[in-house]
Amino acid sequence: MSTHAISIALVGSGGSGVMTAGSLLLEAAGRAGLYGLMSRSSGPQIRGGEAAALLRISTHPVFCLGDRFDLLMAIDWLNAERFAAEIPLDRNSFIAGGDGVPDEFSASGAACREVSFKTLAEQGGAGIRPNMLALGLVGAAVGLPPEQLEEVARKLVGRKGEEAVQASVSALSIGAANAALLDGLERFDIGDQGSKELWNISGNESAGLGAIRGGVRFVAAYPITPATEMLEWLAPALERVGGTLVQAEDELASVNQLIGASFGGTPSLTATSGPGFALMTESIGLAVASETPIVVVDVMRGGPSTGIPTKGEQSDLNIALYGLHGDAPHVVVAPFSVSDCLFTTQWAVHLAESLQTAAIVLSDQSLGQTRSVIPKPADVSFNTRRVLQTETRENYQRYAAVAGGVSPMALPGLAGCQYTADGLEHNARGIPSSRVEDHANQLDKRRDKLTSYDYGDHWAHVDGDGPLAIITWGSSLAPVTEAVEALAPEGIVVRVIAPRLLMPVQPERMAEALEGVEVALVLEQSHGAQFFHYIRAFYAPECELHSAARPGPLPIRPGDVINEIRRHWRWS
Repeated sequence: MSTHAISIALVGSGGSGVMTAGSLLLEAAGRAGLYGLMSRSSGPQIRGGEAAALLRISTHPVFCLGDRFDLLMAIDWLNAERFAAEIPLDRNSFIAGGDGVPDEFSASGAACREVSFKTLAEQGGAGIRPNMLALGLVGAAVGLPPEQLEEVARKLVGRKGEEAVQASVSALSIGAANAALLDGLERFDIGDQGSKELWNISGNESAGLGAIRGGVRFVAAYPITPATEMLEWLAPALERVGGTLVQAEDELASVNQLIGASFGGTPSLTATSGPGFALMTESIGLAVASETPIVVVDVMRGGPSTGIPTKGEQSDLNIALYGLHGDAPHVVVAPFSVSDCLFTTQWAVHLAESLQTAAIVLSDQSLGQTRSVIPKPADVSFNTRRVLQTETRENYQRYAAVAGGVSPMALPGLAGCQYTADGLEHNARGIPSSRVEDHANQLDKRRDKLTSYDYGDHWAHVDGDGPLAIITWGSSLAPVTEAVEALAPEGIVVRVIAPRLLMPVQPERMAEALEGVEVALVLEQSHGAQFFHYIRAFYAPECELHSAARPGPLPIRPGDVINEIRRHWRWS
């Protein structure tokens, strides 16, 4: 192929169809054997407003957006300037759209090509949609096979009848006929891609699949951006495996329903975002105190309060780690990529069930709402089993101190094994108690079962060697990895450490990962450097520690990481 990757931004007002066009472009690329991803960006309004589909299509797997865009295509320019910081252009970029290109874009020096999709649609006749014209133009310009574009269009509008299908096919053809407007834009030379099994999946869908593979059969939740798509995907998927999804009246009710279902023996999960998670914290503490396994997926967005619902940030770290009242040991994990959302959520279910505690999964908008064409993820089985009391027993002690700290849990209906599972401190039988020794014993039990567990190599991604390290987490790993790979030919060697397991901490493993490091750069997407303070507090590395923290909604790009590495690189 003549190029490795092309970055494309499609912008337009709400309802103009840019998300549909972007999704179809990504799907067509995947059908042609290419990889790619599409991130979504929009304003905070419920309906209308501005929208942008941000794509990167490549001959190799890609996990984050690039440093610049090759093409900005506008179906219309209404409020498009609000995306100027998110769509970096340069003199080698192209801008395609009607007249009135915002100064914020034209100042880049990019080549402007005037094409009015509204006018083309009017000239094309009934049923011609501007977004399908744009899809045809950009698809032809970058070299995607027209049959792949037609196939995805037929799939989208087929249920609307043959007339709608033909209108879409005509729109693609009209758009393709104008592809010469973008002469000079690099193209993919689509040849024989061989046999690849590629998935087109979003992070929210990937997390939902991980939940089901982990054994979750009950979900209760209240819709909230950007987690709602996970719930929409889970509703029919759960039904196919004999499970149930319930829309609760609010977030607190949803987590209480999880606790009830799990008390009855059904692995249970909810998905939410920061404001919903804040409402759940009291009852997550109840799950910890009663040792009832639940999983909470927090698809983070910009905060505080309502914040920026449609854009990502890694700023819920503190509330996930520390937000429960009292000493409430629990599990916090974070996926690295769209594909890893599957693995990490499945692992979270395993940990919650195995350790009889609450497990929190910290995804974010840039993972959850990003759709990606990826190699098929490997099938993983953790052989998850909850430790159950299966036989009638006199003087059953639900919270007895046992080896490993995980005491057998009786399900309702087992004769002689009834117990109270509420939020009061209790003794080994579950009887409420304020005695000092009972409180101390139960605190130790809940702590020790988590700290003594062997989490294995899944605890973190550790790669590379050398005296300079980057410590990062979650979605920030992707641009770090790309930056480190880009610098390797220059002889700049950087160690990368990214904990997947954020709580409980793993000091021995982190010390081993940092052995020989002289300078460590802590990179994250938060204004308050939450991850930096977490690393400094819990791991107290002996090396020189620097913070590279910045808030959303701008994504961290590989070039940003490269600049940080060059600032701290001291070795020749």
